Amino acid sequence: MDAVRAVAEPRRREILRLVWDDELSAGEIAERFDVTFGAVSQHLKVLRDSGLVTLRQDGKKRFYRADRDGMGPLADYLQSMWTSRLDTLAELAELAEAAERADQSEGTSS
Repeated sequence: MDAVRAVAEPRRREILRLVWDDELSAGEIAERFDVTFGAVSQHLKVLRDSGLVTLRQDGKKRFYRADRDGMGPLADYLQSMWTSRLDTLAELAELAEAAERADQSEGTSS
């Protein structure tokens, strides 16, 4: 499966986001999802086969990390997508906080 098709699936994008900066074990990744370990393992296999993550084995544990070099231009796209989502989330939080402050000040001026 090619990389673009691999990241089309939302859980795989979320897995990539989780291992973007940090190496995580398969178990640590699976804990963050409401599907079986086997389902997460299949997603990890697709990501690995597509060259999007690297695998390091230490005893019985398997550790995954995003392979940004292997992604080529897709890495820049994913990074910008996550950054814009974080910016949007920050803006929404600021608006909610401002609205809450306005509500509180209206309540005290009455």
